[in-house]
Amino acid sequence: MSFPDTALQRRARPLLGTLVEVGGPAPGIEAAFEAMARVQACMSRFDAASDIGRFNAMATPGVIEIDPWTAQVLSTAADLQQASAGLFDISLGSGSDGWRREGLHLYKLAPQVQLDLGGIAKGFAVDCAIDALRTGGACSGWVNAGGDLRVFGDIELPIRLRDETGGGVHEFGRLADGALATSRFGADARSRAWHPALAVEAHVSVIAPTCLWADALTKVIAVTGRADHALLHQYGARAWLH
Repeated sequence: MSFPDTALQRRARPLLGTLVEVGGPAPGIEAAFEAMARVQACMSRFDAASDIGRFNAMATPGVIEIDPWTAQVLSTAADLQQASAGLFDISLGSGSDGWRREGLHLYKLAPQVQLDLGGIAKGFAVDCAIDALRTGGACSGWVNAGGDLRVFGDIELPIRLRDETGGGVHEFGRLADGALATSRFGADARSRAWHPALAVEAHVSVIAPTCLWADALTKVIAVTGRADHALLHQYGARAWLH
């Protein structure tokens, strides 16, 4: 790792179901954590008070008012659902046409529909944290939320991936001024929700300009098994299956 600015600091905090590390000038780090905490409070399906928790518990028909950030992620998810011909589905098969967003209002149209932003919100949270660092005057920094990483400025971070079969880690490359998301599929219930037919455990890594797109596109690649999917070019991304 290269540290061109001796004023950079690194701090870690449990958020988003993982340990989040933020690197940057001290004044901006707290704002970065606050941005990620806001995403968690708005979009976690495990929080009954979040926008998603309230939607999932709501009777049908019904409507709730949501945070502007939730609206932004839902809009992106709807766009990606259409662009991927339904491969990306935040309802996880419970009813992709059972919800609708209009401005800051989220409508529940079918009683069985449940939403889960776990496949896109963490990447969005990383991007929000990067925005907070930049707003605070940072010229370089990074945010690492488990398998979701974004770097900006004059920094390169080494990328190491865990070897789930043999143990340990192996070098994957270096990341500069971009985002990387790595997801594991085929070994747990959440993976099967995205891709019921995936018979073997696999890792999908996507590099993209923003972490939101890197995070979301790992799901499309996992479903199709194609590291050359056309959507990658559309969003300026590259993918690997390993």
